[in-house]
Parts: sequence; C-alpha cells; structure tokens
Amino acid sequence: MSGDLGRRTEAALGELLQRRVRADLYGDLTDGIGHGVDPTTYPVISGIARLGPITAARLAAEVGIDRSVASRYASRLEEHGLIRRGRDKHDRRAVLLTLTPRGQEIVGLMRGRLVALLDERLAAWPPDQAEAFVAGLERFVAQTLGDVP
Repeated sequence: MSGDLGRRTEAALGELLQRRVRADLYGDLTDGIGHGVDPTTYPVISGIARLGPITAARLAAEVGIDRSVASRYASRLEEHGLIRRGRDKHDRRAVLLTLTPRGQEIVGLMRGRLVALLDERLAAWPPDQAEAFVAGLERFVAQTLGDVP
C-alpha cells in the first residue's frame, strides 16, 4: 500500500512541478500586472517576499535559477521600483534585495490571485475532502521540512 502511495505522490508531484505547469500558473498570477512582473520574474519577486532581505546568490539557490539570471531579473524589478538593493549591515560586501512598498503591494495582489485560484479549484471538491487535502499537504510540507516527526 505505502509503495503505491509513494508512486502516486511522485507522479502527481512530478506533473505539478514541471516547468510548463509553473509557467502557466505564474502567467495566471502575473497577467496584466506590468511593472516588469511576468512569469520569468515571478520567482524572483516571490522569493524576495518569502526570504528577503536576501542576496542574489542565495535567492538564486533557493528558487533554482542561475545567479546571473536572478541578478538580471532583480535589475528589471528594481528599474520598475518593486525592489531595492542595499548593503548588509553585517557584511558590507554583500548586497541585499528587498521589496519596496510598491513591490509588497504587487506581491499581495499576486498572492490574492493565487488564493482565489486555489479556492476556486477546491470549491469543486466535497468540503471534507478539500479540508483533508489541505491538512495533509500542510503536514507533508512540515514533515518534509523536519517540523513534524
């Protein structure tokens, strides 16, 4: 039984994590926003929101892109006033990326779109199944991160 669950989970996660699926999702979240935000820059602005202030090198490692790509996309977002670069108080050589207030607004808008999209998809489920899915996903993530035995 558990081997079957593992195989099914692997297959589902494999589909969900494919670049084309992420690109479609990022397209839905960024559609019409402008300001340099598109499916390619989404991981950068979203990563800074979750992890920032952060260096471009660490951000690149965390979101799975090349450091030069992260820097280039960060520059685009900076040109549009969504992020800023600043010196790290603890390491004057390091440059940290942070969201500006406008960047925070844009991230809030995209997160709102994501919540609405997830609510829409889960609304078609029986409520007990939707609740069990979300609770199970939360536990799976916590266990994967080492927060739950």
